[in-house]
Amino acid sequence: MNQTLAPSRSLPQRRLSVAPMLDWTDRHYRYFARQITRHSWLYTEMVTTGALLHGDVERHLRFDEAEHPLALQLGGSEPAELAACAKLAEQWGYDEVNLNVGCPSERVQKGAFGACLMAEPQLVSDCVKAMRDAVDIDVTVKHRIGIDQIEHYDYLREFVDTVAEAGCRTFIVHARNAILKGLSPKENREIPPLKYDYVYRLKRERPDLEILINGGVKTNAEIAEHLKHVDGVMVGREAYHNPWLMAEWDALFYGDETARPERAAVVEAMMPYVTARLGDGSNVRHIARHILGLFQGLPGARNWRRMLSDAKLLDGADAGLLRQAYEATLQGRRA
Repeated sequence: MNQTLAPSRSLPQRRLSVAPMLDWTDRHYRYFARQITRHSWLYTEMVTTGALLHGDVERHLRFDEAEHPLALQLGGSEPAELAACAKLAEQWGYDEVNLNVGCPSERVQKGAFGACLMAEPQLVSDCVKAMRDAVDIDVTVKHRIGIDQIEHYDYLREFVDTVAEAGCRTFIVHARNAILKGLSPKENREIPPLKYDYVYRLKRERPDLEILINGGVKTNAEIAEHLKHVDGVMVGREAYHNPWLMAEWDALFYGDETARPERAAVVEAMMPYVTARLGDGSNVRHIARHILGLFQGLPGARNWRRMLSDAKLLDGADAGLLRQAYEATLQGRRA
């Protein structure tokens, strides 16, 4: 293990965060995102308890200190196993451990966790209590507003009240139902209607809880509107595909007047990181796939994406490929 229990640090509010996204929010993306926003919270991909208790802990939990504030999202439904994994998260220096009660995929359901746990609020409460008893860092829950055809608001409120009895104070609510049979994970992010009013009402009725909203957020204007009603906003795919959206977050939502970063500075910051990760056994392809959207919407962006997704260029490449791609981007702007 190359991490130790982190010293007490002053943590920013969870006003903005980037959602945990499987195969996307790995350590490389998170380091990249941190070059754009200093204060927003970052979340790992979901890691199952089995992967930590029976697999390569270092591969799943290692991260760069620059990634703070950082949360580990866990998938599981056995209180003792979740407690043991929460303890690992604390030992490795994570600032929060989050329980996934929102993923609707059939693979996750077969493991008896994810969104199907919304049908068992007392079990979720037991899991949260076991985790809170094991660690001093925050234990939070990410969930949906309901499952399948259960559409009424009371279901959401009763779920939250039951879990809150275990001491959970922070709930991240994806404002859609999860359809457990018949829809793919992608369809579950698009077809069930968004019901932001359910989350707003939850915050009004439970003002002592920290309520974050998630689902369908694409612009900073939308974020600002949500923050009139809830404590924080979690952004998913838009923060991945259009990462420069995050460049305004520190100023707009944290009151940090430090000059926002320039894209050129982000490229420069990524180069030593790439070199360091090459030394760890990664390759440029593992990192480049996460930064393709840096110039989204700008002239020359196609050159950036083309060079950083070209198999021949990536084969055996070093950090210098990023500079070459940036120069090609500039040329594309002048053309």
